[in-house]
Amino acid sequence: MMFAQYNRWANGRLYDAVRHLGEEEFHRNLGAYFRSMNGTLNHILVTDRIWMTRFTGEGEAPDSLDIVLFEDLPELREARMAEDERIVGFIERLGKDDFGKSIRYKAYNRTVVFEQPLHAVLGHFFNHQTHHRGQAHCMLTQLGREAPPLDLVYFQRDSGVGMA
Repeated sequence: MMFAQYNRWANGRLYDAVRHLGEEEFHRNLGAYFRSMNGTLNHILVTDRIWMTRFTGEGEAPDSLDIVLFEDLPELREARMAEDERIVGFIERLGKDDFGKSIRYKAYNRTVVFEQPLHAVLGHFFNHQTHHRGQAHCMLTQLGREAPPLDLVYFQRDSGVGMA
């Protein structure tokens, strides 16, 4: 549960910082894998939707990892917040035994079916988000903007989650 809550917290902090970017800055190609802040934040949302569809069998799974779902930051933020609530709700509904159950899925753009324990896939799921938030954090500094601390320990200290 902690990582779902942390994910929501970190995304909120990141989007609070990104909202101060101008339109040109938000779309500027900064040489990141998904080029711009817009491309990177959209990629995180896209992959979250793909994984959540795999986990739940519900929702939209985009067919491209670099598709831009939203050009407009306010719309992207609204979708991000909704997806974060969906993630938290999914994790809250899991029972202790669910984490050890296997999940079968096709890798993106492949026909091979993989099977892994849910806890291992969730490790990737949350780590992937952290990885790309780090890229977005770097882009903020490249643009001369203040980038907020996103370390897990800051979330733990702010929320008290994981402190006992």
